[in-house]
Amino acid sequence: MGKPTGFLEFERALPQKESVESRRQNYQEFVHSYTDDQLNHQAARCMNCGIPFCHSGCPLGNVIPEFNDAVYDARWEEAYNILVSTNNFPEFTGRICPAPCEAACVLGINKPPVAIEEIEKHIIEIAYKKNYVQPNKSYIKTGKRVAVVGSGPAGLAAAAQLNKAGHDVVVYERDDKVGGLLRYGIPDFKLDKSVIDRRVEVMEQSGVVFKTNAEVGVNVPASELQDYDAVVLAGGSTIPRNLPIPGRELKGVHYAMEFLKQQNKRVGNSPIEVEEILATDKNVLVIGGGDTGSDCVGTSNRHGAKSVTQFELMPQPPQERTSAMPWPTYPMLLKTTTSHEEGCQRNWSVSTKAFLGDEKGHLRAALIVDLEWETDALGRPTKFKEIEGSEREIPCELVTLAMGFLHPQHEGLLQQLGVKLDGRGNVEAREGEYKSSADKVFVAGDMRRGQSLVVWAISEGRECARKVDEFLMGYSELECKDKAVSYA
Repeated sequence: MGKPTGFLEFERALPQKESVESRRQNYQEFVHSYTDDQLNHQAARCMNCGIPFCHSGCPLGNVIPEFNDAVYDARWEEAYNILVSTNNFPEFTGRICPAPCEAACVLGINKPPVAIEEIEKHIIEIAYKKNYVQPNKSYIKTGKRVAVVGSGPAGLAAAAQLNKAGHDVVVYERDDKVGGLLRYGIPDFKLDKSVIDRRVEVMEQSGVVFKTNAEVGVNVPASELQDYDAVVLAGGSTIPRNLPIPGRELKGVHYAMEFLKQQNKRVGNSPIEVEEILATDKNVLVIGGGDTGSDCVGTSNRHGAKSVTQFELMPQPPQERTSAMPWPTYPMLLKTTTSHEEGCQRNWSVSTKAFLGDEKGHLRAALIVDLEWETDALGRPTKFKEIEGSEREIPCELVTLAMGFLHPQHEGLLQQLGVKLDGRGNVEAREGEYKSSADKVFVAGDMRRGQSLVVWAISEGRECARKVDEFLMGYSELECKDKAVSYA
């Protein structure tokens, strides 16, 4: 370990951020970098545990104590090689991952955990500056061709791994630019799109071919996939959960992704072909308490909204672990994001009963009611009832529905391929196999497991690529998170 007494000497510290007033004026990333000493101190806090639970907390199985040790000693190339042995895109996870690894950090039992996510981001940014990130040139080609449908984190990870194995990979993306959820679902102030472009350029130099404005099953026939030796479906979970209450049809009620995608297109100078959705000078109501809802809050504030309110059906989470969420499980705690810091009225245990409009069909208010929750013996909410007399109207001219996603789009590609769906409407594929019911068709990411995290999507893409490689070649030498890796 870097410093045996580091966890006793140094407190957890995160990099400074731009002021709220400054960052609300633009869509740029606003988190600064550590100084050299700060980065050294944060890496020194890692205890190099005999049983590092952070490994199991991370869906990718990142080898965290080892890269922390390398960072402490400024062995940057070694740190980079350790990190990318399990994670194709640490520049993404280092910015937008909720860091389940930190929730499983042993130091976190009685002290703030190691700042693993920030250290990861610094490793990859230093690696780019030092020119360690190079295209993968596979000199032994297999002659096999693989199509990857979808260029989100799962599709990109699968493509990178399959290219590494020597296969010729073509990625189909229905939007005008590569990135999927990374490009058009996550605001630029959390993930600057130049970070995606930089990685895509490396992948193109490695031999991966990207076809944009290519929606398989619509303007590209699914039959074209028959020309490939294998197909990976990585289209994500794209059908949002609706709120079918009176007034849903009013002008001003939108799905969150409609709102967020438009803003990302504005920043990226891509054309917006539908009526623009703006929060400027409006009372904004965000329904849904997750990360997508938080992104709507930050975007609305940058638009210059008159007010921003966020509702969550569930009760307010606790600020510390309870008996229902023991270490090292991922705790569902109260999360105050940087977007919340920028201005938002947050309300829990609230149900929206109707949207109310004016004579022109425009949204003017929401009819809401407070809820009372019953809990089980561990304090977990089980069922609720409306609180009598709490029904009221709140003014709003824009509502974004950020209540999660149901399943992938069935029309077009999935119907034409004839793949079986599971009970939730996702593409059916057994855990650990990633093989769909259709011949030579595999599936990874949210399209298989349902709405999840970017880090899980990368893990799924990597593991699916290994199964595709085995299918094509009879064996695979691609990394597997279940295999121990030694850096002694």
